[in-house]
Amino acid sequence: MIDKAMHLSPTHLREGWLAILAVFVLSLAYNSAHASSPYAKWAAVVVSGDWHAHDGSPSEIFDNARRDVTRDLETLGFSRNNIAEFSARPGSWPPATAHAIRDALSDISWRAKSGCLVYFSSHGSPDGIVLGNSILEPYTLARMLNASCGDRPTVVVLSACFSGVFVPTLKAHNRMILTAARRDRTSFGCGQTDRYPYFDQCVLSVWPYADSFAALGRAAQICVAARERREHVGPPSQPQLWLGADAANEIPKWR
Repeated sequence: MIDKAMHLSPTHLREGWLAILAVFVLSLAYNSAHASSPYAKWAAVVVSGDWHAHDGSPSEIFDNARRDVTRDLETLGFSRNNIAEFSARPGSWPPATAHAIRDALSDISWRAKSGCLVYFSSHGSPDGIVLGNSILEPYTLARMLNASCGDRPTVVVLSACFSGVFVPTLKAHNRMILTAARRDRTSFGCGQTDRYPYFDQCVLSVWPYADSFAALGRAAQICVAARERREHVGPPSQPQLWLGADAANEIPKWR
């Protein structure tokens, strides 16, 4: 049996080399497409800030959102080397702390200078968004963005109850801000049996049909409203979308 496996026919050898060549060509095409993406030199941080459902039981909902948002960013052309992921689940490394996130954003934005994106999925409160055992407050996130991203085009997506509280503090001419709820409203879908919160589910489901982050935000608003009506939950969370004066032109469309 060893002799038969080692003595390949010319046909088998040719087919093997063709398969290797096909993989190589596809790899070159993939890398070329990503290198030419307007997001190839963007810095991104994607965070799941809690690992519990609303009843306190362990849940993957926020980590599911983090993983699948990261996947879609890579599909869009973000370089994997320019994306930092954080999870609040015990034992995760690096830990999901404001200090670690600040340092990662600073490091990545130093080499990826075209723009910034931050995406948080977690529980929230009127004071901010849950980050492990603490609350990330609006002014803390604003300081991170100001220090690392400055005037670069920036996309901020915050999936949490009361996340609209961030909008007044984060507003800037170069930023798009999308939140899962008004500053005085909860969002929904954080039960133990949910795969994602409603907002994250909507973002991920409309992503393939949008041509820009602004279009994605508008479609997610419509999707969330429809889902909440269908599930008979309320009052409506009313996701917020804010576009700075320069954001619409500076944040690239992807088709």
